[in-house]
Amino acid sequence: MSNSRIAAVDVGNDSIKAIFGEVEYELNIPNIIARDIEDRPVIGIEELDSKNPLDGIHVRVHSPALKENNVIYRVGNLATKSNNTTELDPGSSKSEEDQTLVMLFTTLAMDAVRAENAQIFRKNGNIIDAFYTLGTGLPLREVKEGKDAGYRSRLLGNVHQVEFLVTPKYQGIKVNLKFDEVKVYPEGFAAYINLVMDNNLNIINKDLIDKRIIIQDIGGLSTDIAVIKNRNVDDDKAQGFNLGVSESLEQIREEIRKKHGVELDSRRDVVEILTKKHDRNHIMVKGSRTSVHDITDRILLDLAKKQYRLLRNTWQKNSQTEICYFVGGGSNVLKDYLKTLNNSLDGYNIDFFEDEKESIWMMANAYYKLITDFNRKQNKANVKPVEVKTGDVKKPANVK
Repeated sequence: MSNSRIAAVDVGNDSIKAIFGEVEYELNIPNIIARDIEDRPVIGIEELDSKNPLDGIHVRVHSPALKENNVIYRVGNLATKSNNTTELDPGSSKSEEDQTLVMLFTTLAMDAVRAENAQIFRKNGNIIDAFYTLGTGLPLREVKEGKDAGYRSRLLGNVHQVEFLVTPKYQGIKVNLKFDEVKVYPEGFAAYINLVMDNNLNIINKDLIDKRIIIQDIGGLSTDIAVIKNRNVDDDKAQGFNLGVSESLEQIREEIRKKHGVELDSRRDVVEILTKKHDRNHIMVKGSRTSVHDITDRILLDLAKKQYRLLRNTWQKNSQTEICYFVGGGSNVLKDYLKTLNNSLDGYNIDFFEDEKESIWMMANAYYKLITDFNRKQNKANVKPVEVKTGDVKKPANVK
């Protein structure tokens, strides 16, 4: 019997962040797919296995959970080089999109196929049987609508297969994925766990434990706002909004194309322009370094105003709040604009994570803490009691 391996996976709009095992392996794959043919052309096929597998993920994905089954995809970095790339659209439900599952399965398969895991998973010829205990999440809005139950049930009880086609080192290998358990956490709530607890769910930030806190998690497609009071998440006041950074990134990408004639491959390229340490908000146009500040400032300031309005409305209804933490990849993009707005307007006590990785990986880290704690309890290990609610969300009466 194969062992079950811990996996914490944040299917973010920009990229997938995943943590495996005893935190010994991490993966970050751009959330981009493109349909492809089985025998994709490769220059220098003889040197294929000398290349990085992450730059050449080419797979066929089979799963009863998919609407379109047995489809061949380029995934991640390889997909950005295609003309028919697909990214999650604003207004879509993460739990109902094939792309979410394709990215999730491919990410797990990229871990399962590693030589380091040969002792964990059973391999018969070119087929690997991989068992996972998965911690992942969905936007608060989808959890409140009850979509987490359907998402979880599609993962459990089925075998999901990823077949590596023209992929460096893994060509011809099939990975059968099975889940021993799947826990789906609300994204905004998970951030609180990561703020105050370590990997063993011991409290590490005592200053925050008894404070009234707002956590505004800005993602690509949505924004989750969690209100923390008396060490509990207030289910009634927690909200999810269809407002993320994706639409603004697409707008920036389109305006750069129109004004400068420069085609950016994906939203991820836009994020890189906005957040890079040197020459931020600059692109190369015919070999010349060119500022796009006029485009980015106008579009992002408009989005920051909408996000600030959400904060203001939430704070007015929770007047004794002591601090708001902005988290998620979107907050990293909007940080300077939100700070400027706050300084000139209400002057709320707000904070950001200056460490870019900490902010971007917050959800994956939280899922890891929660799923490992669940796993320890399942194995009847000695675990200290946890004083924080982590996943119970009140749903409308008509949602089963």
